[in-house]
Amino acid sequence: MKPSYYSIMPSPIGPLTLRWSGDALVGMHFDNASVLARRHEWTRDDERLAPVRDQLSEYFRGERTSFDLPLAFEGTPFQERVWRALRDIPFGETTSYGELARRIGEANWPGARAVGAANGQNPIAIIVPCHRVIGADGSLTGFGGGLPRKRWLLTLEGHDHPEEPRQANLFGERV
Repeated sequence: MKPSYYSIMPSPIGPLTLRWSGDALVGMHFDNASVLARRHEWTRDDERLAPVRDQLSEYFRGERTSFDLPLAFEGTPFQERVWRALRDIPFGETTSYGELARRIGEANWPGARAVGAANGQNPIAIIVPCHRVIGADGSLTGFGGGLPRKRWLLTLEGHDHPEEPRQANLFGERV
């Protein structure tokens, strides 16, 4: 097993835990109990993760619309197919779970549900933009970081959500 390194980054949507293993980013997590419990297994390395923090900071400032980082997925073959397809959703656009299922050849009824489950297990949030997947009716559904974060990210990318102003962070503070 390769050693894992982590860094904690402040952001407008709360602290983010970044995790690196081998020569790639393997995790970008919102702080939650399961991530906090595992940190003792990882070594803190802010320097190794500086390029990730830099690109995320540019994204949050509205200066970056895509990421150029080495990624390594740790999931099932199906999950990895879904996560790769998420990377094809352009900045500022959204798609539905059903459409994403069709894109990966899983257009049957349980396909959209399976895509939703895999989307919910995405270990590299924001960079692998699972927040860009919405309900077929346009509703904001499911997001591991919570719907307020999803709304904030989509607003940052140009979606109209007036209750989450573009120049404020998740907590309503001006940035």
